[in-house]
Amino acid sequence: MTIRRAFVDLSVGQVHYAAYGDTDAPAVLLLHQSPRSWAEYREVLPLIGARYRAIAMDTAGFGDSSDGGVSASIEQWARVACELLDALGIQQADAVGHHTGGVVAIELAAAFPNRVRGLVLSSTPYTDEPFRIARAQRPPIDEVAPSEDGSHLAALWQKRQGFYPAGRPDLLGAFVLDALKVGHRVEEGHRAVASYRMEDRIGRVTQPTLIIRATDDPFAAPHATELQHHLPHARIVDIEGGMVPLPDQMPEAFAQTVLEFLSTLP
Repeated sequence: MTIRRAFVDLSVGQVHYAAYGDTDAPAVLLLHQSPRSWAEYREVLPLIGARYRAIAMDTAGFGDSSDGGVSASIEQWARVACELLDALGIQQADAVGHHTGGVVAIELAAAFPNRVRGLVLSSTPYTDEPFRIARAQRPPIDEVAPSEDGSHLAALWQKRQGFYPAGRPDLLGAFVLDALKVGHRVEEGHRAVASYRMEDRIGRVTQPTLIIRATDDPFAAPHATELQHHLPHARIVDIEGGMVPLPDQMPEAFAQTVLEFLSTLP
């Protein structure tokens, strides 16, 4: 079996996804961080797809998915994710999100509760008013000014280098490829996260929930206990040594953690 890639026509235009596994198996929807694409889950897909119908979509406006000219927002991305489930004939799925994808997964579970069985929130921030204020006071995460000599490409690489494992230039290369594809919209995902009022939505989430804490991710690890405070039914599992690119940094550990949780769901 191989990873199968395809497009579906949704409200924003063509949306791209990659899938692995039996189409009759229970579905698991994988949602990526910004400004990545489905490729963040390239190594995870076959591992989860061995037991489930694993689907990694490109968020609207990222990877090869159209944005439809619609302003980027977590709410919009969750609606498009639900449209993808409709197009694939999937009535219910487990939602797995990493960083931005975790925020989208929360909105998906809150807005369409009957469509989400279980929820995995990997390195997911809690986005309340203090988060929004702090984010507004910090410089852009990935944005770099274009340069004639191409030095902005190295600057883009270096922006993330300290948060990626040493000796893994392949992971930084994958990030840069996705960031270049998004181009001038590279900060849209971060802005959408920063403007999302999670405090108004998280109380609607009642699905069984797992919080994955990548211990060496300085942006997200501190949010795990805060998330659990608002999702008291959730439990936290640490992945030691995990960093910002956790799914493609440690695909086996990530997939195994997800699979162990999914196996506990009714």
